[in-house]
Amino acid sequence: MSPRAGLDLDVILQAAARLIDENGYDQISLGVVAKELQVRPPSLYNHLDGLNGLKQKLAIYGVKKLYETMVQAAIGRSGDEAVRALGEAYVQFGKDRPGLYEATFHAPDKKDPELQQAQDAVVQLVAKVFEVYGLKDEIAIHMIRGFRSLLHGFTSIQQMGGFGLPLDLNESLTMLMDTFLQGMHAKAGKSSSNFPD
Repeated sequence: MSPRAGLDLDVILQAAARLIDENGYDQISLGVVAKELQVRPPSLYNHLDGLNGLKQKLAIYGVKKLYETMVQAAIGRSGDEAVRALGEAYVQFGKDRPGLYEATFHAPDKKDPELQQAQDAVVQLVAKVFEVYGLKDEIAIHMIRGFRSLLHGFTSIQQMGGFGLPLDLNESLTMLMDTFLQGMHAKAGKSSSNFPD
């Protein structure tokens, strides 16, 4: 592999993301990334604040990539179809980019405004798709949290090889999403009725 010309943060993050997808998040180091890019480790310090800086940027990069994936899945869809598309895209992202997905949960600085902005974009995307159900404010937040928990739980168990039985995982996910959507419709009907919560 020839030396990389035009070394910049995006080139570094692409290489680092590829490495953690292949070798696991715990295997990342500045030395490994430098070797991949055929540069000396000190060259990375022109773009990063050490290993923690790399992990922080990878977390942001991962959340942004997840957002892009989910947006693409939702384009041209609405209602249940859009919710299913978001869910399937999320789980597929975790399957295709396991190291990068893990990186999104390991930011050294959770209060980083850039990270929070990226995370908020994902939440707002889901909130926008959920608007069609007419849920009240607090109920909508609870449902968004539930949706995230469902998807992260499924993705994490799948990544750890926890689904050992020889049953189709796509069918399991479909059933899970259908059950969630039934609950969403029930909450939507209750929210729009005259009955008290």
